[in-house]
Amino acid sequence: MLFKESFAMALTSLMANKMRTLLTMLGIIIGVGAVIAMVSIGMGVRSNVTSSIASLGSNMLIVSPGSSNRGGVRGAAGSMQTLKYDDAKAIESKVKNIDYVSPAVSTSSQLVNGSNNWNSSVQGVTPEFLAIRSLEIDYGSFITKNDLDKRQRVCVIGTTVASNLFENENPVGKTIRIKNQPFKVVGLLKSKGQSSMGQDQDDMVYIPLTTAQERVMGITYVQSINVQVSDPDKMDQVQEQIEQLLRSRHHITNGKDDDFHVRNLTSLMETVSQSTAMLTLLLGSIAGISLLVGGIGIMNIMMVSVTERTREIGIRKALGATFMNIMTQFLIESMVIGIIGGLIGIGLGCVASQLIAKFGNFTTVITPLPIIVSFVFSVGIGLFFGIYPARKAAKLDPIEALRYE
Repeated sequence: MLFKESFAMALTSLMANKMRTLLTMLGIIIGVGAVIAMVSIGMGVRSNVTSSIASLGSNMLIVSPGSSNRGGVRGAAGSMQTLKYDDAKAIESKVKNIDYVSPAVSTSSQLVNGSNNWNSSVQGVTPEFLAIRSLEIDYGSFITKNDLDKRQRVCVIGTTVASNLFENENPVGKTIRIKNQPFKVVGLLKSKGQSSMGQDQDDMVYIPLTTAQERVMGITYVQSINVQVSDPDKMDQVQEQIEQLLRSRHHITNGKDDDFHVRNLTSLMETVSQSTAMLTLLLGSIAGISLLVGGIGIMNIMMVSVTERTREIGIRKALGATFMNIMTQFLIESMVIGIIGGLIGIGLGCVASQLIAKFGNFTTVITPLPIIVSFVFSVGIGLFFGIYPARKAAKLDPIEALRYE
């Protein structure tokens, strides 16, 4: 019963000074809102980067030409010629715990269909590329082993290419020209939209690797080898086996630099996740400073309230109010400010996060954890910064308090 009375008296006191109470809450509201908005931006950055890496495929190793330790000026992507199609075949046949291996080459070319033309990325791939990159066929089929063996002039296109060359027509079965050579469209991919880095994943043309090497680009090497490992726990083991195999095939002796390097996307994702987690923590900590400032504001206003209500406190103590009664009343007042301010701040933070995503071209991710933590922190701040003013009020001498003018 005494708690209910103390709670009612605390609310009455806060309502009696609405503007002062609102301004006191403002620090908590801004603090909680800023924490939620900033953490959602950090989580959005993390989600963007990890999804961009994940879009390359799960449990992926990418073998690229050139040494990772090579100093000086590095060549352009694909300018090194140390990887061959036979290297990919050797990896597939001799290395265990591998699901798929897909060597690839890439070039940019103008595509022509009648009076329509479009510049796009043309990639030479193998049939395994479909599974590695989690691509889906909307119409038709993907490149087959027969296309690869016979160096067929066939292609699979993305929806962006299809809309620019064929508008609303179904492109499957039609012919387009790539570097003035006719290619039959055998498949249309389902749309994947933009990647987290802003790249249009539908602006792609896939042709058989052998066709790209011999008929389009005139090369005998590959620019990368994508390897999908069957078990994520065996990524390091498979990577070591690939490195040993390629050293042996390329006759690289001890002490010499490799003419290739293997990137482990799982390790890269872990490193990126740690970096973005630190960024999120930094943004949240900076925003959390405003919560601390809001707590100091609560203590300041509560101190003013104690001074204004000195005679009231003296009368209550003279009528029998105990130390805990006075303490509870003032603690409730400070905690109510923290609770209400925290709830309003949560709403403000969620709205701010959505507005940032809509108008700032940022990806934001709202999760329950920062909401819960910031709310608990706001209530804790109200309690912590209310203790000193509450103790000061509870320890007032009733006689001195009644004399106070």
